[in-house]
Amino acid sequence: MTLQPYASRPERSRGRVFAEEESAFRSCFQRDRDRIIHSSAFRRLKHKTQVFVEHEGDYFRTRLTHSIEVAQVARTIAGVLGLNLELTEAVALAHDLGHTPFGHTGEDALSALMAPYGGFDHNAQAIRIVTALERHYAEWDGLNLTWETLEGIAKHNGPVTGDIPWALEACNAMIDLELHSHASAEAQVAALSDDIAYNNHDLHDALRAGLFTVDDLCGLPILGHCFAQVDAAYAGLDPDRRQHEGLRRFFGVLVGDVINVSQANLSASGARDVEGIRAAGRMMVQFSPGLWADLQEIRKFLFTHMYRAPSVVEMRSQVTQVIKALFPLYMADTTLLPKAWQADVARVTTEADLARIVSDYISGMTDRFALQDYHRLTGQSVPVGRHGV
Repeated sequence: MTLQPYASRPERSRGRVFAEEESAFRSCFQRDRDRIIHSSAFRRLKHKTQVFVEHEGDYFRTRLTHSIEVAQVARTIAGVLGLNLELTEAVALAHDLGHTPFGHTGEDALSALMAPYGGFDHNAQAIRIVTALERHYAEWDGLNLTWETLEGIAKHNGPVTGDIPWALEACNAMIDLELHSHASAEAQVAALSDDIAYNNHDLHDALRAGLFTVDDLCGLPILGHCFAQVDAAYAGLDPDRRQHEGLRRFFGVLVGDVINVSQANLSASGARDVEGIRAAGRMMVQFSPGLWADLQEIRKFLFTHMYRAPSVVEMRSQVTQVIKALFPLYMADTTLLPKAWQADVARVTTEADLARIVSDYISGMTDRFALQDYHRLTGQSVPVGRHGV
């Protein structure tokens, strides 16, 4: 595959914090991708909530399946745009490593508990995981990823301005990620691929959960046209196949729009290398304004009919209580933490240090482990409900 001049090139990587001998058969970005896939944090995504709590059904997305879908979309877009596929995939696969159990509900609860100690942010926590918390290698903590992959994880949504989350600040003190600038085009592709993946699969999961119907979607922009195309081509189609055909057309519209707009942006930018992308002052990988406006209408529909559906709100309340109960228990009695964490506890000098260890521990839990530990420590159980968080 021929790379565009503004693509990231492994031979021009800014390197790693800890120098390593290069592989004879894998580029540095390929090695980053492989280390992410083999990390403990990546495996734990299998049992972490996307929207519906992990134990609610085998067909609903988890953070792991979501991350794989994001990587698939990202590789497709990056390939068309002439970008580095391995760097794009590495950022896509790593983007959710820092998520708590119970999705954004768990993050909201943990963020509130951590407010006195510097807060909690899942993007910053992903950086903390790959630079400090993964402890498998003989010569360093973390995964020792390249500068470009770390930059992509930290800045895929754009420059980091204002108050910098403490976990990201700690990493940035070790390796300057130039937080004020935009990331590479590869990282930007990963960010938009995240939007594409969840906009598509949240509709699919909510339909499966019975929170709304295909007929409800036909009144929405983009989706109405997609289902009209299906009905015109396949009269009387089986409902499940009709749903699939409509949503895959929706998926294709989003991918096609990003490719067309981004190709035009990149061409007009005049960027001669990846540094030109970082200095462009705006995102190069984007939706068109019209499609973005349509997506906002679809997101409003999802917010009302899915994210704030009564069954979802009820489960949100229940799992929030789990996080709120576990945090003070570990803070009050550090012997409740596993033996592997006691060396870190022994180095604690401030309450904030302890809170950050507890936060690291809780945020790394899977849904099922958090529920089990909640039951073990409190004697209470969260009923298996429908639906999600």
